[in-house]
Amino acid sequence: MSELLFENIETVSSLIQNKKLSPVELTELSINRIKEHDPTLNAFITLMEEEAINQARTLEKEIYDGKVRGFLHGIPISVKDLLQTKGIRTTGGSKVFEDWIPNKDATSVQKMKDAGAVIIGKANLHEFAMGATTENPHYGSAKNPWNIKKIPGGSSGGSAIATATGMVFGSIGTDTAGSVRLPAAMCGTVGFKPTYGLVSRYGSFTFSWSLDHVGPMTRTVKDSAAMLEVMMGHDPLDHSSIKKSCSVQLNEPLKDLKGIKLGFYQDYMFSGIDPRVKRVIEKAFNQLELLGAEIVPIDLPGIQEALEGLKVIAQTEVLSFHNPILKNHSHLYGDDLKFRFKYGQDQLASAYLTAQRTRNEFIGRTLEQMKGIDALIGPTNVQPPFDIGTMVPEQAISNMFTLGKTPLANILGFPALSVACGFTEDELPVGLQIIGKPLCDKRVLEIGDCYETSQQWVQALKTNIRYFNAYQH
Repeated sequence: MSELLFENIETVSSLIQNKKLSPVELTELSINRIKEHDPTLNAFITLMEEEAINQARTLEKEIYDGKVRGFLHGIPISVKDLLQTKGIRTTGGSKVFEDWIPNKDATSVQKMKDAGAVIIGKANLHEFAMGATTENPHYGSAKNPWNIKKIPGGSSGGSAIATATGMVFGSIGTDTAGSVRLPAAMCGTVGFKPTYGLVSRYGSFTFSWSLDHVGPMTRTVKDSAAMLEVMMGHDPLDHSSIKKSCSVQLNEPLKDLKGIKLGFYQDYMFSGIDPRVKRVIEKAFNQLELLGAEIVPIDLPGIQEALEGLKVIAQTEVLSFHNPILKNHSHLYGDDLKFRFKYGQDQLASAYLTAQRTRNEFIGRTLEQMKGIDALIGPTNVQPPFDIGTMVPEQAISNMFTLGKTPLANILGFPALSVACGFTEDELPVGLQIIGKPLCDKRVLEIGDCYETSQQWVQALKTNIRYFNAYQH
C-alpha cells in the first residue's frame, strides 16, 4: 500500500471517491511514513497525528454519505510552519513563537481544509523563512533526501522533503526570493510561485509585504495546478489580493509545444552556473525544442539594478516587521538573521523608495521584452546543494542569489514554476524554471506539464532510498 503515497493526486482521489481507499487508511499510511523517515530527514516541526486522523474520519464519513468536496478530499498535505493553523502551534521556525497557538487558520490553509485536504503537520523551514538552506538552529537542519549531508534548499525545505519522500502529496509553501522553487529544484519536485496577489498571504508571518507569495509544492505539475485551483481567489483580509482569476486546471494538457516561444537571457541565467548543472539544463532546453518550442535570445535591461533593489526592499520590509519583536526577544534569533537585520538597519528610506521605483521600471521593460513570448526559461538552481554546516552567517544573506535564479520572478511578481529536469553526475536534482506573464499562470503550468510528461523525472522519487535509515550507517 505504501506505493500509493507516490501516486498523483488525481489517481488517489479517484480511489477515494470510488470507495476503494479510505481517507483514514491513506492518512495512517502518511503518518507511518513520517514516523519512519522523519527522524533522518527532519522535515517536520510538528506532526498533527491526532488532528489529522480525526479530520480523515470526518472526511471518510462524508464519502459514505455521498458528499465529495472535490479532488483533494482525503488527500494528506503539509503546511510550512510559517502559516497559521488553528489550534496547532505555529512557530515560524523560531524560538520566539515556539509556543504560539493561533485561533484561526491562514486563508490558504482554510481553503485547503474546506476542499477536503487532510493537514498532516507543520513542515520545517529556515527561521522566519529568511534563508535558502533550512538549516534551523532551533529545530534542527532539514536533510536533502538525495544526500542527507546536503541542504535541501530553503526556506520551504521541509515542505520539499516531505513531498519528495512520499510523506505527503503536497505542501503549502511561501516564496519571497525563491523559497518554494529552490527547495523543489534541489529535492527533485515541483514548486509554483503564482502571480503576485493570486493567492492570499493572510495568516503567514511576513517577510516582505511586496515580495511574499504563497504557493503549492508537489511532485507533479498537474498536482500543483490542483492545489492552486483551490488556494487562489480574492481575499479581503490581504490588501494585495487581486480579484481577477480564472481556472488553472489542466483538463486538456498540451500534447506538444509547437507555437510556444520561450525567451532565454543567457547573461543572467547562466552566470555563476556549475558545469554539472549547465549540462542538465542544456539537455532540458533540447527537449523543449524537440517538443516544438522555439527558444529565442532576449535582453533584460536593468536586471542587476532590480535585483539589488530586491535585497533593499526585502531587508527593509522584514526589519519593519521584526523591529517590535527584536526590542524584547533579539537574543532568541539565530546568527544569520541578526546579520540580516543589521543589513536592513543600514538602509535609508530614500534607498527603499529608489528600489521600488527601479523595480517598477524594470517590470515595464520586461513586459516589453516579453511581447510575443510565452515565458522565460532558465535554471532554477545554478549550483548543487552544498554540505550542511558549511555556510557562515555573513555569506548566508546571498545564498538565494548564488544558489539559483529565482529572485527574478519575485521582483517581477510574475508566475514561476520549477520542474525537475534531471540529475548531476553526483545524482543531485536540478530544476528547470519557467517564468510567465502576469496572470498567465495556467500557460506556465501547461508548458511545465508538457515538458514533465515527456521526461518523467518524477519516477525517480519512488526509487530513491538514499534517505532510508540504513543509509546513515
